[in-house]
Amino acid sequence: MLAGELYQADDPELQADLVRAERRAETFNNSSVDDPARREILAELVGELGEDTWVRPPLRVDYGYRISLGPRTFVNCGAVMLDVAPIRVGADVQIGPNVQLLTPTHPIDPEQRRAKWEAAEPITIGDNVWLGGGVIVCPGVSIGENTVVGAGAVVTRDLPAGVVAVGNPARVVREL
Repeated sequence: MLAGELYQADDPELQADLVRAERRAETFNNSSVDDPARREILAELVGELGEDTWVRPPLRVDYGYRISLGPRTFVNCGAVMLDVAPIRVGADVQIGPNVQLLTPTHPIDPEQRRAKWEAAEPITIGDNVWLGGGVIVCPGVSIGENTVVGAGAVVTRDLPAGVVAVGNPARVVREL
């Protein structure tokens, strides 16, 4: 899994990690907005939490510890970050509501899928990116710094720095 190769998610060690993450996410998601421990709970859930980063619940993760959120980043409610592979979010990133960052993939071969094989590819979001509400970022995608992705876009391929991209699949419509 760590090498990006096929693995089986029902491995007991991975299942224990999933349960740990679900418990921490549940505690975070149920915490009060004025609970001074909320940030500490989030810091225990994710691998890296930048200074002045704010995440609004609910947040869904696979393992949590493979997520890196840069400083001054804002993640709105309803984010799904399936971190089978690393998810790296830069500094000053704005993530709209109901955004999905999805690293898991599944084999095209039906026999491998039936045998419960999976894989994952990392996602990298550059500094000062804005992902509009409902954006879906697919496995293996990198988004360059200062890029804006319009609401509802499905990002299936890398996006360069300094562009606006919209649609399904997301396509560059202008340079910034």
